[in-house]
Parts: sequence; structure tokens; C-alpha cells
Amino acid sequence: MTKHYILNLNPTAKHEWDRCSLRDPITAKRPELAKLIADAIGAEPGSYLVSVNIEINVLEQVPMAHAEQLPLSAAAVTPAHPQLQELVA
Repeated sequence: MTKHYILNLNPTAKHEWDRCSLRDPITAKRPELAKLIADAIGAEPGSYLVSVNIEINVLEQVPMAHAEQLPLSAAAVTPAHPQLQELVA
């Protein structure tokens, strides 16, 4: 059985669960691996000792766009009101 998924690796993601995600390319749902295995063996009631082989072939890679990060310093911040200038300094 061959399945295709989109793997997204984003070490700077806001949430831990979005740093490494696997999704179906059509529905964008996360795969339920236990259900896939159950479907492959026929889902007959019982307990099974299974061996799962995963072979990974990268079909296409799209690099992430890196947001340019500019250093923020007190000199770079210019408040609209002169009273706020004292707070920045």
C-alpha cells in the first residue's frame, strides 16, 4: 500500500504540534496510522503483533520562505508622541 502525504517541518512554528506535521495532500487531514494498519490487516477483532515498514521517498521539496528579522533597538523606535520618547529612552 502506497500513501502520499505532505510533511511540513517548521522549527519556528508557534505551536509544538505544528513544528512537524504530516497531512493528506487532498484533504489536509492528519493521517490516523493505527486506522491505516487496521485497514491493511482487515480489521478483524483481536490483538495483532504487526511489523510496519516505512519507506520514504521525497517527491518534491518546497523550501520555506524565511521572514527577514530586523534587530529592534531603542533608537529604531520613534514614538508618535514626544511624551512617549522618554519612556523609550
